[in-house]
Amino acid sequence: MREIVILACTECKRRNYTTSKNKRTTPKKLEFKKYCKFCRNHTLHRETK
Repeated sequence: MREIVILACTECKRRNYTTSKNKRTTPKKLEFKKYCKFCRNHTLHRETK
């Protein structure tokens, strides 16, 4: 039931991280504050397709 999703930076739109989530328990898109090596800053990363 777990599915691999890609997290992209909301500032520069680059795809930096992958993680997994359970689609049944979390139907909404994931959001994390993570470090972006291109922006050189902690930014909001959101789940993409």
